[in-house]
Amino acid sequence: MFSNRYIFIYASVMVIVVAAILSSAATYLKPFQEKNIRTEKIMDILKSVSIEAEKAQADSIYNKYIVEELALNMAGEATSIYKDQNFEKGDIRPFEIKLKSEIKKKESLDAGKEAEEPNFPLYICNKDGETYYIIPLRGKGLWGPIWGNIALKKDMKTVYGVTFGHKGETPGLGAEISTTEFQKQFVDKTIFDDNYKFTSVKVVKGGIGTMPADQQIHGVDAVSGGTITSDAVSDMIADCLINYEEYIKKQLK
Repeated sequence: MFSNRYIFIYASVMVIVVAAILSSAATYLKPFQEKNIRTEKIMDILKSVSIEAEKAQADSIYNKYIVEELALNMAGEATSIYKDQNFEKGDIRPFEIKLKSEIKKKESLDAGKEAEEPNFPLYICNKDGETYYIIPLRGKGLWGPIWGNIALKKDMKTVYGVTFGHKGETPGLGAEISTTEFQKQFVDKTIFDDNYKFTSVKVVKGGIGTMPADQQIHGVDAVSGGTITSDAVSDMIADCLINYEEYIKKQLK
């Protein structure tokens, strides 16, 4: 029969050994995890402009089509420009900006708290001689974060394509935001009216048939049974796109 002291020492040693193994495994796997996250981000950006990429070729295809990355402040000014694998301005690559952190900075400023000025990434794509502007999105769904990208055509108001993802929305309901069927509704919708007044694109419960005819260009049908997630997508799009309004209007002058 082992003594209590022996059992205690044995258990303590085993806890330390297992903790050391887990810590080593986490440290070893971290670079691979970060690479996978980066690759998924690249593939989602490309998918918003209908460019499919396998993981192995994601970097090279991204570098071929994404010709410029910008970091924009709330005044619509570029604080960092990364083009042709080099910095033309600033030293923080826009791709590396954590959108979640920048949104928190803006929320703090809006609440009257002290915070750094946020900077929001913008990706400029050239595909088949056409220019597209890709804006990353992030919001809060029913059960966790939701995210995506929205690509605008050269006029900077017409949607070319979107992608949406989620962490834990309900399968068959809110999770439908990640389906092609839902996402294709956004194609050719507009985020400004004819006078370039910001409208965003709303996800409408009951369908866009409930909207005035002249407003249906700014709406898509909500997910059946997924009202809360649909509203969250609407809020995410509006809250993120508004950060680019000043930049877009500057480009149109």
